[in-house]
Amino acid sequence: MASEDAPVNPRTKRLKRADADSPKLNDEAPADLDAERNAEENGDTVAHTISESIAEKLLSIEKQLSAEVQRITFQSVVRYIYNPLEYAFDPHAMYVRKYCNGPKKVIFLGINPGPWGMSQTGVPFGEVTMVRDWLKISGSVGTPPKEHPDRKITGFQCRRSEPSGRRLWGLFKKLCGSPENFFQNAYVHNYCPLAFLNDRACNVTPAELKGEGIQLLHRICDKALVDVVRLLNAEFIVGIGKYAETRAQLALKTRNLNVKVMYLPHPSPRAAGNTNWDEKAMQQLNELKLEKFFETVNI
Repeated sequence: MASEDAPVNPRTKRLKRADADSPKLNDEAPADLDAERNAEENGDTVAHTISESIAEKLLSIEKQLSAEVQRITFQSVVRYIYNPLEYAFDPHAMYVRKYCNGPKKVIFLGINPGPWGMSQTGVPFGEVTMVRDWLKISGSVGTPPKEHPDRKITGFQCRRSEPSGRRLWGLFKKLCGSPENFFQNAYVHNYCPLAFLNDRACNVTPAELKGEGIQLLHRICDKALVDVVRLLNAEFIVGIGKYAETRAQLALKTRNLNVKVMYLPHPSPRAAGNTNWDEKAMQQLNELKLEKFFETVNI
């Protein structure tokens, strides 16, 4: 065996020099290809960082909102307050991080969590099967500090279906096919994060509340809504129901934002004359000229 100090054969030396000067074989990536690949990877990283930043900023707005509204004292009719941004934060954060990954043309604005929807899953209008099977959202769900015995929070084990959520997400599924198609231009968000119950476990809507408590709630939620609109650079807000439409109009009125506020009938089956809601909602979206944002495309 030749030692490290053995003289080098001139022919061997020439061959080595020739190898060094020869073109690289196909299994060796050229320097410019490496640079291109690195640039693509860096671009992906930047894009991911930007989208992640939007999601985290939205969650930060919501955390601040949650902390502020929890300090409000409401009138005596409210006996139980559920805040799914606290006890159902895991699935809610998954929803935000998965689907709020860039600017949105349209924000569909709900009022507040329903007892069988967002109160259970942490997702606006979050009917369990639609959230689990179509949106593919999951996560641990705890319980509020004080629960009504007839309105227990069981999370994704909840067997009751929320008709409003089933109708709303069902419409978007019909229009867009996949969640990715819908969230490419739109996002569903709630004005208020709190659910209110009376002593009989009946839902109390913000529209039914009076006094200083609701006035303070409006001020806090108005500011948070404006922050979300600015963050997402939204052009349209579609209030789901008259209350949501009115709150959006009032919140944006003095903020000098070029955002158009529109109205979509609430999907609740309890609303008067709300049969054939899907057809009416589809017609409304067409009249508002928003259907172009929900054409089914392959992503």
